[in-house]
Amino acid sequence: MEITRVLDNALRKAAAVWVAPDGHAARLVWALWRDESLLVAVGGTEQEVPGLADGVPCVLTVRSPSTHSHLAEVTATARLVDVDEETAAALRSARLNTTPRWESVYRWEFA
Repeated sequence: MEITRVLDNALRKAAAVWVAPDGHAARLVWALWRDESLLVAVGGTEQEVPGLADGVPCVLTVRSPSTHSHLAEVTATARLVDVDEETAAALRSARLNTTPRWESVYRWEFA
């Protein structure tokens, strides 16, 4: 899928996207691109994203990590996921300045 190539290219260099859950303003959030999936940890010591819940459609905006220009805007559905230990380790290691403790992790399904 084309969007996975765009995300792969952009998120290998920068780990943030704008997420706008249906009916809510966009928030810039830290994200982990792993195995062609976009993961966002929320709650606890991590970011809050008002309106984010399982099954909620969201608009994701990806910007270029080098020029900050708009690369893509795509609608995707947020899915609450149970995180296995390998994914949890990847989420923890991607955070450089903190020991993250999250309440939930979401993955996006692209239409």
